[in-house]
Amino acid sequence: MDQLGVSTSSNATLHQELDSIMGTTTRVPHLLTSDEFDEWKFRFEKYVKAKDVKMWRSIIRGPQVITYQREGSEEIEIKPVELYTNADFDLVEEDEKALATLTMELSPEIALGFRELNSAKGHWEALIEVFEGNEDMRRNRQDLLRQQFNMFNHVLGECLEKQLHWFISLITEIRSANINLTSAEISNKLVNSLLQSWDLNVAVIKKTKDLSKLTLSEVMAIIKACDMDDKQHAINHDSTYNTVGYGTLANNALVSQENFSLFKSQLPQPQQP
Repeated sequence: MDQLGVSTSSNATLHQELDSIMGTTTRVPHLLTSDEFDEWKFRFEKYVKAKDVKMWRSIIRGPQVITYQREGSEEIEIKPVELYTNADFDLVEEDEKALATLTMELSPEIALGFRELNSAKGHWEALIEVFEGNEDMRRNRQDLLRQQFNMFNHVLGECLEKQLHWFISLITEIRSANINLTSAEISNKLVNSLLQSWDLNVAVIKKTKDLSKLTLSEVMAIIKACDMDDKQHAINHDSTYNTVGYGTLANNALVSQENFSLFKSQLPQPQQP
């Protein structure tokens, strides 16, 4: 019971940590390291848009500047705070809410370098500039991702599920880097990267499916279906083999018993006194 309790507690802690990083419908995702920026950026945008689209507009368009026109004047001026209406305060508070949300989801190490920024828009743009880099850095990243895509292949000893996971991660990075690949390129790369024992399945897939018209999820579903069929075939084969083996052993035992009885009957019987 103690071990079960410790295991349950560990799992709960792990789920809480994952929720903190990945985010939920009620919890903003957290950026802990620079390596996670692309995924965090995607999740943060989705979270904010679902939570409060006005807050997202504040992050993209910048803080609201409350202006007004004095009576008798044709000039547009910045409105003093003491003249704010409730609607004006709502706009300003939306900006402050956006900045607070964007600030609180950063780890202390990352947030330290952005404390001087006082607007959500400035904060967002600074994060993108630091972690996505300038045009040269983006171009180098694209070249690296293209190279990784071209070299992607099955790793000896790696299970199919893990290979598919790595491929999805790579394609996600490629798309986030604005690299355009056709469905045919993605599908053929995945199918051709499968281990050698899949050659027959690959040949069947290419012969029966038009990979240029399939999405990545559809191709993965086909691969997983083939994998399940192969596993089921192996189970049926083992079951048949074991059944036949057991029957053979039983028959052999019966024949041996009969032979022993026959041999025993042919032995000289002891004389009765």
